[in-house]
Amino acid sequence: MKSITVFCGSSMGTQEIFEQEAYRLGQLLAHKQITLVYGGAKVGLMGAVANGVLSGNGKVIGVIPGFLQTKEVAHEELSELITVDTMHERKTRMSELCEGVIALPGGFGTSEELFEMLTWAQLGLHEKPIGLLNVAQFYQPLHTFVQSMVDNGFLKKLNQDMILSSERAEDLLQLMEAYKAPKVKKWITPETT
Repeated sequence: MKSITVFCGSSMGTQEIFEQEAYRLGQLLAHKQITLVYGGAKVGLMGAVANGVLSGNGKVIGVIPGFLQTKEVAHEELSELITVDTMHERKTRMSELCEGVIALPGGFGTSEELFEMLTWAQLGLHEKPIGLLNVAQFYQPLHTFVQSMVDNGFLKKLNQDMILSSERAEDLLQLMEAYKAPKVKKWITPETT
């Protein structure tokens, strides 16, 4: 993979390990010469992962809606900052620019971005690997929830298996490199969405 989109919180969370692992993921991406595509902010885990990449002289592309691009929010040291009009356009552009997706801890926005990418994969709109960096078991409740979807007949096991997860960034990248997307009937196309 040459580029990975990272979705994560615009705050640091309550545990220092969240910031540490976001920064470390950034350093790892720089070391592997993988371009970071992310939301363009300098705050929270978003800023930490970008700063990790920049510390290793890596490439960082930020995608930010104009209404969030203020001096206080937009990261000013990125390789490239793309301004878009809407949050949906932001996700679409971030998807177009990447070959894989990683979710770090975050809130509603991170969850929404993650689930949209999973939904697009389920519909066959892309075949990119989607990984959870399960820092401090943050995503364990999500794994339980997704298992409940399967157990109750709302999600196929095949689609559950699209979610790659590890507590270690190195292991997660290996899982993503080895990922083979499930073959799904493409009853919907990018042109119809």
